[in-house]
Amino acid sequence: MEVVTPQERERLVEVRRRIHQHPELAYEEQATAELVRERLKALGLDPRTGIAETGVVAELAGSRPGPTIMLRADLDALPVQELNEVPYRSQRPGLMHACGHDGHVSALLLAAERLCARPDFAGSVRFCFQPAEEGRGGAKRMIQEGVLDGVERVFGLHVWNEMPTGTVVCTPGPMLAAVDRFTIRIHGEGGHAAIPQRVRDPIVAASAVVGALQTLPSRWTDPLDPLVISVGRFQAGSNWNVIPPHAELEGTCRSFAQATWEALPERLEQLVGDVARAYRCTAEVEYLRTTPPVINDPDAAELGRRVVTRLLGADAAKLSGPGTRAMIGEDFAEFLQQRPGAFFLVGSRNEARGLVHPHHSDRFDFDEDALPLAARLLEEVAREALSTAG
Repeated sequence: MEVVTPQERERLVEVRRRIHQHPELAYEEQATAELVRERLKALGLDPRTGIAETGVVAELAGSRPGPTIMLRADLDALPVQELNEVPYRSQRPGLMHACGHDGHVSALLLAAERLCARPDFAGSVRFCFQPAEEGRGGAKRMIQEGVLDGVERVFGLHVWNEMPTGTVVCTPGPMLAAVDRFTIRIHGEGGHAAIPQRVRDPIVAASAVVGALQTLPSRWTDPLDPLVISVGRFQAGSNWNVIPPHAELEGTCRSFAQATWEALPERLEQLVGDVARAYRCTAEVEYLRTTPPVINDPDAAELGRRVVTRLLGADAAKLSGPGTRAMIGEDFAEFLQQRPGAFFLVGSRNEARGLVHPHHSDRFDFDEDALPLAARLLEEVAREALSTAG
């Protein structure tokens, strides 16, 4: 079943590739925002720019009064050097759309085009093009600047290389993890590596901390309550025969359950402090929240399932199983903390074409055959959300 016309597919690919060739980092998405503004203005909308620095918002009123729902796409790229040898590869050294945001923008623009062509619904659709999704707090800033004012429900999506093209994840409840970041500094007393009894070795203490952290997911939380703790940086010393006075660790915690998420900072700090003291060292912990968990409203997720079933059949909508939950983060969660709604993962993996590399890889690319479904999903979710409102 063709969900868009050949001409619409051409526009989807053209916009996606244009953005892909000119990636921009968080809060620097000037050219991308200008492209979005031009396209929305050409549809007869009155886009507002400069929201959260580089965000763009426009609103389409339906044929009769009703509630407002919001559709969101993200604008930013990543500081990754692209290794793909494709005609549309990044033209900016060290920058790349390595997560699929270029496709999200393209899909939402076509959804806006189709909704503008037939605004026979009760209510309004707010199109939100958000900057700085990649860990820079773009969603939170847009909320602070009023993007959710008057909005009843929110919807968004992400292309997803963990699932094949032609499928959509519509998981009710927790779907993507909360993302926290921690820095641990272990303080000891340095000295000669040949006389360890005269020092308080922070490297040994920090090594013990790395191992002890893994007891939080294995012995503190319920085995059915997913928790991942990973140390990504371990830095200490500068000489082979000198024990340094300090060691530093940096890592991340990923969790789903609200209670676990809330309790993690205190529990981690207590554990780290106890382990450090056992090695006659001291510790300080800096714990930062990045994004809360993505928790889909069950009714909104069911709405998405109905739309996908109508477009592609019941087998295309995935509610559980491999690939339907993940420990990655997504700051669409900030919107879902404020309003009910749902976030969908649109399968974009194509084994035959070699489009299998994970998100954030320097070889990441996705199957552009996923774009028509992404665009229609956004359009039809908006129509159905407004037809069932109130």
